[in-house]
Amino acid sequence: MDYNRQVEEIVKYIKDGEKKEEDFKIGIEFEHFVIYKDTFKTVSYYGENGVAETLKDLEKSGWNSKYEGEYILELGKGNKTITLEPGSQLELSLSADRSIKNIEKGYLEFLKELIPILDSKNQALIAVGYHPVTKIDEIKLLPKKRYDYMFEYFKKRGSHAHNMMKGTAALQVSMDYKDEEDYKKKFRVTNALSPIMYSLFENAVFFEGERYEKHNLRAFIWKNCDTNRSGVAEGALDESFNYESYAKYILNRPPIFTIKKGKLEFTDEKLVKEVFNPKDYEKEELEHLLTMFFPDVRTKTFIEIRMMDSIPYPLNFAVVALWKGLLYNKENLDIVYEYTKDINIEDVEKTKEEMFELGLNAHYKDKSILELGKWLVSLAKNGLDEDEVPYIYPLEGMVSEDTNPYKITEEMLGQGKKKALDWCVLKE
Repeated sequence: MDYNRQVEEIVKYIKDGEKKEEDFKIGIEFEHFVIYKDTFKTVSYYGENGVAETLKDLEKSGWNSKYEGEYILELGKGNKTITLEPGSQLELSLSADRSIKNIEKGYLEFLKELIPILDSKNQALIAVGYHPVTKIDEIKLLPKKRYDYMFEYFKKRGSHAHNMMKGTAALQVSMDYKDEEDYKKKFRVTNALSPIMYSLFENAVFFEGERYEKHNLRAFIWKNCDTNRSGVAEGALDESFNYESYAKYILNRPPIFTIKKGKLEFTDEKLVKEVFNPKDYEKEELEHLLTMFFPDVRTKTFIEIRMMDSIPYPLNFAVVALWKGLLYNKENLDIVYEYTKDINIEDVEKTKEEMFELGLNAHYKDKSILELGKWLVSLAKNGLDEDEVPYIYPLEGMVSEDTNPYKITEEMLGQGKKKALDWCVLKE
């Protein structure tokens, strides 16, 4: 394979994502667990009243479906796409939009349509970072070939890779860049803020059904998933990191499997540079290769920010407002960039280790994560358009009370697990 040509093709793909500032949009993916209301146990994909049947209920009401063999695995309607993660976590993706209000409208439409179906089965959606009741050994893997390959491959990797697949749920936000310099600045900022974002939106109080006494469970799981594809992308905090750097990060790691002419091919330990033919490939193959790596911040034709646990409405939209106010306001981006310029990977890793023990009280550079979170929220608020400022209020209120989702649930545990988690259950 021609390595330089491989780099060029990936760089070209990333560069094709450049947009004019007036065309900047925000993409978002919401992951949820489907649970039984009485027990909070997971609803399986399989069987009577399973997640598959719920997808078929939506299919009957006008959603377009995709199947793998006999199994329904994806739905689409307008600007909304529903997919399933390996443990049947239900993910809603909304088409990228400039307006937070438009994104919110799509999300609320989704809830309005899905929740009555779940109500009829005594089921609900819950937005938390890790399943609060059901253990991963009790969750059947989704019937999808790519997940079979991943499940087998991860047996040789980190101790918590299967927990990542079947037990976690996240909130992911995607942001645009106008050119390589803008990309470099945003990629550094988003990676440098990684420990702060993990801690601000920490929302996992239970692990395998038991109380989790430490902090940032989902971050800990990712740390012990697969060092080849998680954590901070290698070199991301180097001053020279650019499109080419990300291309090389991808090329020198194993993708587990690839897609050739629409068919999956298991590649095991082979690296991307050993399987990607830059002279003969389809766009689907390259897009797939980029999605097989899960760093805190990922590059496609946008920057995907992946640190936040799944959190309930309306706090989830405060996340959108936070990133918009920080990254799409030039003055704020410059301020945060200057603050993070001397942060290196050792600083990030040191704070991550400390946050597992101390949560919001962990220190990052010269301040606590909580102090830095308050500063970022204030900056973002000032960087939003007037009509979008209210979206950040739930987050502003939360940090002003020195708390986060983990602590909100923790403070109510005396009332029992269900009562403590009720605020994370989605309502119509």
